[in-house]
Amino acid sequence: MASFSNDVKKELCKGITDKDKRYACLYGILLYCKGLTDSHISFSTECEEFALLFEMLVKSIFNNEIKVKIETGSRKNGNKAYALSIEDKQSVSRIQQTYNINIERREKNIVNNSLNVFLAGVFFICGSVSDPYKEYHLEFTVPNEQLYKDLHDILLSLGIESGKTVRKGLTVLYVKDSENIEDILTFIGARQGTIDLINIKIYKDVRNKANRIANCDSANIDKVIAAASRQIHDIEFIMEHGEFDKLSADLQEVSRIRLDNPEMSLQEIGEMLSKPIGRSGVTRRFQKISRFADEIRKKENNNGVL
Repeated sequence: MASFSNDVKKELCKGITDKDKRYACLYGILLYCKGLTDSHISFSTECEEFALLFEMLVKSIFNNEIKVKIETGSRKNGNKAYALSIEDKQSVSRIQQTYNINIERREKNIVNNSLNVFLAGVFFICGSVSDPYKEYHLEFTVPNEQLYKDLHDILLSLGIESGKTVRKGLTVLYVKDSENIEDILTFIGARQGTIDLINIKIYKDVRNKANRIANCDSANIDKVIAAASRQIHDIEFIMEHGEFDKLSADLQEVSRIRLDNPEMSLQEIGEMLSKPIGRSGVTRRFQKISRFADEIRKKENNNGVL
């Protein structure tokens, strides 16, 4: 099944042309690869174009002297997956020396004219962007704290603010502002992805306005706004206390949609979910979120936190 994130990666593959771009792109991939050790390099992807690109980059930079092993399989969701690896220790050592990568304290060296392509490589290996129809969310799951700081500084130099969370022991840098996501996609070379995102934003805005005009009188609008405000307050409270990852996946999904669409009705939110549900089902999810936020508040009160 195609995804917006994979479509972006397919587009990026077409822009890695000359040798300087290939070198910088491969550097971004290798540096931010979680499966990089002194004895092997390994990772998997659902994007066939990226799998073939990685093989081509290694062949191009190392003159066909290093072989990439590619195996195909399937994920639990039924999508086809590609497992790539370089298992020859001597080849891995040569790659590390060429790019001056220190496994013990991995950090970025200077990247000059090809910073955009380097960042494209980072996106290939540890980045993803959500379907804009559902939410505005781009993230990078990075191998260590130093690489997170390096990536944060790169985005900051582009005028892009990012957030940070921890998921399954890994640091995640995320961007939720749609305009910032557009800037990132444009910078790394996914201009069609940017255009698609903008068009989806326009469509959603027109649809939302039409729905509000057709379905809501002023009293209902006041109720929607008041309820949305309470829901957003609870969600942000949970995030501020670092407890968001403790919510179930379905509660996290409905939370993100609410944060991105404060004006949206419960019915509309239900239709936006990956598995659509009715208004009552959305209400129950927000009730669970509210109870979870209240539990945190009670713990604070018991601990004497004002």
